[in-house]
Amino acid sequence: MPRPLRPTRPAPTARPPWAWALTGACLGALCIAIAAAPARWLATAVARASGGQVLLHDARGTLWNGSAQPVLTGGPGSQDSAALPARLHWRVRPAWLGARVQLHVDCCTPAPLQLHARLGWRSAQLQLADGRSQWPAAILAGLGTPWNTLQPQGQLQLATQGLNASWTQGRLQLQGRVQLDALAMSSRLSTLQPMGSYRLSLQGGEAPTLNLATLDGALLLSGSGQWVGQRLRFTGEASAAPGREAALANLLNIIGRRSGARSIITVG
Repeated sequence: MPRPLRPTRPAPTARPPWAWALTGACLGALCIAIAAAPARWLATAVARASGGQVLLHDARGTLWNGSAQPVLTGGPGSQDSAALPARLHWRVRPAWLGARVQLHVDCCTPAPLQLHARLGWRSAQLQLADGRSQWPAAILAGLGTPWNTLQPQGQLQLATQGLNASWTQGRLQLQGRVQLDALAMSSRLSTLQPMGSYRLSLQGGEAPTLNLATLDGALLLSGSGQWVGQRLRFTGEASAAPGREAALANLLNIIGRRSGARSIITVG
């Protein structure tokens, strides 16, 4: 019995030249669109990620090279806002599975801040190169309660060392060290100007720790805390140096729960 003949497959047809040209044109247009992505795209992303508490007003340039006026707010519906006295300039460059970012603010960053962001499967990592910056404490009032009541004045000096934050399946892991010095601080709630200088230190690890200490001044602050899971538990206290109790009474009533001459500060 003769074997049935198998149907022959038609030979593949070559893609017409116009199809290749159209594909190339589409890819070129996409690259041009990405390269010219407006700065407002970044402003929108920052506002969403911060819950509306960090805004980039008057964004100019592109996603890759641009500038804007940073503003802190109390979030949607809040009437509180405060802007930095200078514009933020950024530069973004693609890197393997992420991007390298350079940030510079004339008033606050003697050298540009360098960040490296990487994305993975259900994970993200952010590395901040060692650096120093200084910021006006008055901008904190824009965040709303309790800062709008305290109306802090002074200088915030921020230093980072080996800082690396990673998110894996929604869990935050922190390595490195952050030191924030609040220098020559004052508040509208006290006639003392300044009230003192303070240091807040964050140490990463399996269970990151937070420590607060007084460097000098009449308002005495101290405390320590630790992240338990994804939650910070902090306990501290505030008190006045001898002879300064009356000048600091209003402030002590606001920043914590009074216990005799002390104010107890608890978070978490």
